[in-house]
Amino acid sequence: MRRREFLKVVGGGVVVWPLRAIAQQTPLPVVGFLNSASADGYAAMAAAFKRGLKEAGYVEGQNVTVEYRWADDHYERLPALAADLVNRRVNVIFANSPSIPAALAATKTVPIIFNSGDDPVRLGFVASLNRPGGNATGVAIFSGELAAKRLELLRELIPGSKTIAVLVNLDFGPSHFQADVEAAARTLGLATPILRASNSSEIETAFDNLARPVLTPSWSGRVHS
Repeated sequence: MRRREFLKVVGGGVVVWPLRAIAQQTPLPVVGFLNSASADGYAAMAAAFKRGLKEAGYVEGQNVTVEYRWADDHYERLPALAADLVNRRVNVIFANSPSIPAALAATKTVPIIFNSGDDPVRLGFVASLNRPGGNATGVAIFSGELAAKRLELLRELIPGSKTIAVLVNLDFGPSHFQADVEAAARTLGLATPILRASNSSEIETAFDNLARPVLTPSWSGRVHS
């Protein structure tokens, strides 16, 4: 091989190799997945999240990394988990409804995508629906605003009913659901005892209480086993 040809091959290799090395060393974008539930209990939703990423062109382990943080229904862990994701320097945080306050408190710069069970403007998560502002945006169910319609449907299913009990998890993060339900009940002339339960054991006890012949319409409190 002539000297000139040899230098051309070596020179080409010198140029190509660093570019290849740089490409291999470029870190993948990191998505922080912050959730108040457990991995087992939220498996279906997590699978849907992965499908959504794939539809957008991102496959976990190939061109994106997902950092999962589960609170296992211990909501007091959420602030530390959110801070951990920020320290991990994730590119974006996905937060379920109870996780939103912790994510917002942890960072004002990392984008936050949330799903809220209540009005995010009313709860102070965003400035408005069309112009959220700040570093957070997402989707909302507005379950509180649907309270009146739900009560109407229940009354139609059970004509003449005067009392409809409501099961509420007050540990599920900030929400106006209970206030909206009580306001709707007053409009419809219904009594709405509030049964508060935040775990499977309390839910079972709540249904036991509902099965009793007499449920005091004005009663409101956490159920206990």
